Amino acid sequence: MAEEVSNKQIVLRDYVKGFPKESDMTLKTSTVKLKVPEDCSDAILVKNLYLSCDPYMRNRMSKMEGSYVESFTPGSAITGYGVARIVDSSHPNFKKGDLVWGVTGWEEYSLIRSTQGLFKIQHTDVPLSYYTGILGMPGMTAYAGFYEVCSPKKGETVYVSAASGAVGQLVGQFAKLMGCYVVGSAGSKDKVELLKNKLGFDDAFNYKEEQDLNAALKRYFPDGIDIYFENVGGKMLDAVLLNMKIHGRIAVCGMISQYNLEQSESVHNLFTLVTKRIRMEGFGVFDYYHLYQKFLDMVLPLIKEGKINYVEDIAEGLESAPAALVGLFYGRNVGKQVVVVSRE
Repeated sequence: MAEEVSNKQIVLRDYVKGFPKESDMTLKTSTVKLKVPEDCSDAILVKNLYLSCDPYMRNRMSKMEGSYVESFTPGSAITGYGVARIVDSSHPNFKKGDLVWGVTGWEEYSLIRSTQGLFKIQHTDVPLSYYTGILGMPGMTAYAGFYEVCSPKKGETVYVSAASGAVGQLVGQFAKLMGCYVVGSAGSKDKVELLKNKLGFDDAFNYKEEQDLNAALKRYFPDGIDIYFENVGGKMLDAVLLNMKIHGRIAVCGMISQYNLEQSESVHNLFTLVTKRIRMEGFGVFDYYHLYQKFLDMVLPLIKEGKINYVEDIAEGLESAPAALVGLFYGRNVGKQVVVVSRE
């Protein structure tokens, strides 16, 4: 008989309206057998080590139709990206003891019935938590959005909103490595200092201190913006459109300012897409996972040579996960928000 152990889980109580609260999620304890059920072929059972808090998860807390991701199921453990160790497997390509990253449950142990989109971790000479961030989905998002969508050239001007977050901090550093002029915005003095002093941005500003975003962008980009990496939406996007150069490119990664609004803010300056011949393109990271090995070949040496920095905000214990996730929407995190479930 397989050993049965307790399994703590973070469960969504019900669908959420407005800003999420910690009370929208609850910690419950169930049990799990440490063996893949006999009726599950090509499945794996994992012990979760690190969980990733990502802004897109807010959308999944609402009832949605026609979205690129499914809504969470109230009463069940929520899911997201994480790093895990395989406890048992019925899949020929995954073995007990293997480390993997991909979509898993917000719980101590998860049965993963489909391994599609799951990546084996081959390089363990970097922190395992990096596979929730710089070497995982956020890293691939920054890589695909900047290099594949924006088609950057040396010497161009690049603006990154939400620049101290998991994706933004990497986009800025990729741009600097290409020889671009890079400015980022963030929501606190400490984050602005982080961008300028540790992450190597040419300049940065606190958007909360700017009464006129259009004027602020003109101050930092007097000749205009070639590339905008969009993480915010709303009023920020409206101001950026006025400051784009002719033939500028905008990669739409996310719009965190809109996720908690029942009615999205209007964008008024879209006609500049025509007058300035701007290309604005939304993208999903899952369309670019076939480039993962190419991405690793580029990024791993940069990490090991100290040519790229990565900032993590670590929350200890599964119990801390709801507060960590909610904190994203209030700007509490500095860098990539990670939840440690277990270090073993």
